[in-house]
Amino acid sequence: MESAQRVVRKNRLFSRLVTTLVFVSMALLCYSVWRENAPAHLTRTWPWKLRLLDLQSATTAAVGSLGAALARGQYARAVRPALGYHGRVVAGLAPDGRLTWACYLINAAQDVAVMDRVDYHVARHSPDVGGRPAGTRRWSNREEAMRLIAARGLVADTDFDLIHMGAGLPIPTQNLLIGWLTEAAMGEIDTVLVRVRVTDRVGDVHERTISMLKGAVRAPLRPGPPLT
Repeated sequence: MESAQRVVRKNRLFSRLVTTLVFVSMALLCYSVWRENAPAHLTRTWPWKLRLLDLQSATTAAVGSLGAALARGQYARAVRPALGYHGRVVAGLAPDGRLTWACYLINAAQDVAVMDRVDYHVARHSPDVGGRPAGTRRWSNREEAMRLIAARGLVADTDFDLIHMGAGLPIPTQNLLIGWLTEAAMGEIDTVLVRVRVTDRVGDVHERTISMLKGAVRAPLRPGPPLT
């Protein structure tokens, strides 16, 4: 159902370019070392007479590219978002004073991430008990997900709501409400998965699938304790 956070796409400029430089510089270093120790009769013929870099320059290029790759990796790790979520029973979201199960997205990292896209999967039965396998799961946008839930006789903004989240939305280091369902809605819907993709400061795209109803209190009696 839900998934751990993973990198689905790295920034091409700051990832592939640095990796390419590492391979090129290492190839130049290997060629320079071989040429330095090759027999003289070989280095006087083509293509081995071609001298690209001397050994010192090739070593400097290799060390510099490796340093750039390590620095890029360390910085990407420092600004990587830490996507999590939690759910709780709250009052004040549904009309008529009804309690709801609300799910919140959290970015526990120190740097702000930016929303890339959001997809939804709604199922009457949990994928673990007769639903679609994860590999064949059907994803939809917010509008279709709202329509699928409403098809069970539920009313948007009264029995449930999926908060509109578009591309470019900053994900701060605090609770971001992504949706809520009343007891009536949870009686009709077993699974609501939210697949979130965000882009960090270096341009890497991270993805996590959230199960909104994991651990849900389907018959809430009182609001949960306030967050501290």
